[in-house]
Amino acid sequence: MDAPRAARLAARPPVPRAPARLPFGFASSSPTAPRRAGWWWCPRDPRADSSGGAGAFPSPGPCQRLAAAHRNRRSPVANLGLPRPRLPRSPAAGTGTRVTGDGGCDGRPLVECAGDRPIQEHAGVAEEKASKMSSTVPKSSNIFWHDCPVGKADRQKLLKQKGCVVWITGLSGSGKSTLACTLGRELHTRGKLAYVLDGDNLRHGLNKDLGFKAEDRVENIRRVGEVAKLFSDAGLVCIASLISPYRRDREACRALLSDGSFVEVFLNMSLELCEARDPKGLYKLARAGKIKGFTGIDDPYEAPLNCEIEIKEVDGVCPSPCDMAGQVVTYLEEKGFLDE
Repeated sequence: MDAPRAARLAARPPVPRAPARLPFGFASSSPTAPRRAGWWWCPRDPRADSSGGAGAFPSPGPCQRLAAAHRNRRSPVANLGLPRPRLPRSPAAGTGTRVTGDGGCDGRPLVECAGDRPIQEHAGVAEEKASKMSSTVPKSSNIFWHDCPVGKADRQKLLKQKGCVVWITGLSGSGKSTLACTLGRELHTRGKLAYVLDGDNLRHGLNKDLGFKAEDRVENIRRVGEVAKLFSDAGLVCIASLISPYRRDREACRALLSDGSFVEVFLNMSLELCEARDPKGLYKLARAGKIKGFTGIDDPYEAPLNCEIEIKEVDGVCPSPCDMAGQVVTYLEEKGFLDE
């Protein structure tokens, strides 16, 4: 090679070669290298730098945190020990780049070349949108009712009775649980299948995640109403014993059984009688301020307006459990729920 040509070649800057696909954790400095889907580079690479300056990333080599960022790209930024990056403006449509939540070597987010794939949003933004969408879109959207060949009438014929819900409501201490258990035993002795859903018992299992705030009480009654409906559909006499203080919630449960199989039993006992009995000591705690939102003390009870059965105290005394159960059994017999 002659000397002038060698001098010209030595003065000319080297032409960068199109890099081969580098392993994750390395970045190329060539601004002319093609962007291929799945390639990762540091934001200081001129290809990712908005200014495209050649001095942004002067030499190729391993990015100390790029490999770790790639391995943990689905993890929060905090897991990498990096500050949460300030997201740049979204690239224009068609640029085929995606900003991720993982930090690069200078704390800025890494960029992935997506080729011809549509631009995807930052993971945190997508998750936030998904959360908002899930709160507005019904969770029971693509479902269909499936009828079984054995229906309610078949089960009632087998049991020789008609399914119904006996909903016992009243103040705490009015005798709801006592009536429910006595009624269940009376029906059992007559060869009728019944099941008791007691409010306190359900709060040990099905409704153990609910408190006594207004919204929790609403959800408590809704769940019990749906379960009682299933028992009635199975052909059983379901006896639900709950304070259920709000009239609207009880009416919502009644609406679940449109065939008239909802029997509301109101134990109309005065607050004075219930507080004097106070079998669980709850009124004493409520009066002392140790229980908040207690029905009858600092939370209202809305008495039924059109209940099927109303049981009242007699001369300030609650009727015996057998007498109360007898009234309910008589009503069920008259309405044909205990027919053979």
